[in-house]
Amino acid sequence: MKEILNQYKNTDVIRTTKSAVVITGILLLTACSAPKVSSKLNAAKLPENFDAQRKEASTENFIPLKTENFFKDPKLEELLQKAITKNPDYLIMQERILIANSHLKVAKLSLLPSLDLVADASGTHFGKYTMEGVGNYDTNFSQNITEKQRINEDVTPNLFLGGKVSWEADIWGKLSNRKKAAQQRFFASQQGMRLLQTRLLGDVADLYFKLIALDKQAAIYDNNLKTQEKALDIVSSQRSVGKATELAVQQFNAQNNNIHAEASELKLSIDQTEKALLTLLGEYGGKIDRSNDFLSGHLDVLNQKISVDSIIHKRPDVSEAYFELLASNADAKSARAAFFPTVNVGGYAGFNSFSFNTLFDAGSFAWQLLGGLTAPVFNKGQIRQDFYVSNRRQEISFLQYQNTITTAFNELSALLRRNEAFEDVLKYKMNEIDHLEIAVNVSNDLYLSGYANYLEIINAQQNKLQAELDFVDIQLKNAESQVLLYKALGGGIN
Repeated sequence: MKEILNQYKNTDVIRTTKSAVVITGILLLTACSAPKVSSKLNAAKLPENFDAQRKEASTENFIPLKTENFFKDPKLEELLQKAITKNPDYLIMQERILIANSHLKVAKLSLLPSLDLVADASGTHFGKYTMEGVGNYDTNFSQNITEKQRINEDVTPNLFLGGKVSWEADIWGKLSNRKKAAQQRFFASQQGMRLLQTRLLGDVADLYFKLIALDKQAAIYDNNLKTQEKALDIVSSQRSVGKATELAVQQFNAQNNNIHAEASELKLSIDQTEKALLTLLGEYGGKIDRSNDFLSGHLDVLNQKISVDSIIHKRPDVSEAYFELLASNADAKSARAAFFPTVNVGGYAGFNSFSFNTLFDAGSFAWQLLGGLTAPVFNKGQIRQDFYVSNRRQEISFLQYQNTITTAFNELSALLRRNEAFEDVLKYKMNEIDHLEIAVNVSNDLYLSGYANYLEIINAQQNKLQAELDFVDIQLKNAESQVLLYKALGGGIN
């Protein structure tokens, strides 16, 4: 008897060993056939400085900007705060963030077992010549069953009340990588919101500074008109005594009308710019309260020794591209895990009976445990193509990430040089206006004394007007450059 038992035990061991060998063989076979995931996650090393002539390098982390400290204009700061709370595009982006967060929660829950509460009821009439019909008929004649165990042959109920559970064992990281991809895309969407915020605030600041520039140019036209009117009075007086011609009077009148036309066109530009800014603020109409002049921006950052790497990688566009790269890498790993067998575990427990009277009896309690191993065979071609696409998308994400870093570095490097250059341009333009102011006064004096003609007066005034308008244009470009610098440094608000 012991020999027979030992023989059975040895047989079970042999069968178990064979099963283990088969399963191990399947795992090894699928593992060997799974391709590798691209490992490109790090961009080329950044230079230590933005300017090759500057030898100083620093490891200090860059502190995110605040608009109130950078732009130094309380009226502009009020508009920026209003844009954050009312701009429709920004509010839409906030809703997209909530959607991304929902996707992340779904991905996290996929790692947990699914539990369903089930209440099933069905009634079946089995034919007399079916396996079930014959079985039920024969069972009811058995002496081994009680009255409760007799089956209704006309309509046989099947009742179930309980819970069913299923779970996919995340052995190869397919589900965890899906969760990681969703998490990284959630982070990317947050950076995308920062990027939208920076662009929105930059656009508001651009239009605000354009309004200031238009106001200053309108004031220049008003002052120039007063000068032109004085010159016209002088020429008209000269004509009345025969010292000037009608041609000179008509030339001055034409010049005045030209300035009136340009001033009217300027007022239209002011109105259009105000409407554009009100649209960004989410308002229907009104007037924009603004300063009379460009307030000096906070450019202390130009003199700081800050880590290049710290600045670049804190920019929202670079951060967004990096998180998208991590997400695409997780997608590729999840796609690779599809080459390996899937292990599923499940079961149910509850009350199962063929009659309402016995549904909640202790004898109706039933349970089952399930386990399965599924290995891909004929669909490997599709899985391989899915992985190929995921891997290529990761390559694209890496190239986009590298390009974003390169663009960010060169953009910021150029802006730092540009802001320094505008200081010299503004200084020279201011000197030019001072000299042209003297030239206008001298031309009037010379005309009265007979040493200059009316054309020289017109020319001097035109030169002064154009120089003043050019000066405001350069001030506007300088302000716009500061806005670009704000964007290039990663933006930020309170």
